[in-house]
Amino acid sequence: MKTNQIYDYIERLGNLLRTDSRRSGAKHGLQPVQIEALRYLSLCNRYSDTPMATTEYLGQTKGTVSQTLKVLEKKGFLNKETDVNDKRVVHLKVSRAGNKLLQKFIPSLQFVNACEQLPDQTQAQIIASLKALLQTTQSTNGMKTFGVCHTCRYNQKIKNHQYFCKLTQEPLSSDDVQLICREHETGGE
Repeated sequence: MKTNQIYDYIERLGNLLRTDSRRSGAKHGLQPVQIEALRYLSLCNRYSDTPMATTEYLGQTKGTVSQTLKVLEKKGFLNKETDVNDKRVVHLKVSRAGNKLLQKFIPSLQFVNACEQLPDQTQAQIIASLKALLQTTQSTNGMKTFGVCHTCRYNQKIKNHQYFCKLTQEPLSSDDVQLICREHETGGE
């Protein structure tokens, strides 16, 4: 079995990415977990941009995530908005400054340069293999997938650029279906 080899390569790549993240974040007084939270919030939909969903996605404690969000808000990278329908719910929106920061550092220049050295076919094989490994890890361990809406079993295409979530019973835009959702269940497109 090649489990140890796969683990070693992924673990090493993870360490290299965290080192890049630590170096980039240090210039702005941010830790890797803070950059990870900001990245997640830049990719998720309105059902998934809450402190609880962020905690689930990152696999961190509520306290760690709470402190992370406070730092991001204090530095102007994140804004909190109260839900218009339920005042108990807070949505976390990445600010313009937060988006600029992410565009500058994610993915890191070192990672981009390394990927660009690989032929397109190799890149496609890596993507397919990592996707399969991620999906298998999530399904065999009962983890949430946090997938994008257009691949979700609840997503229904009504007509061009109009979609409907059968779980929440709400319309979705073509932009919405490209975002990560905590309610995602495999089985769509």
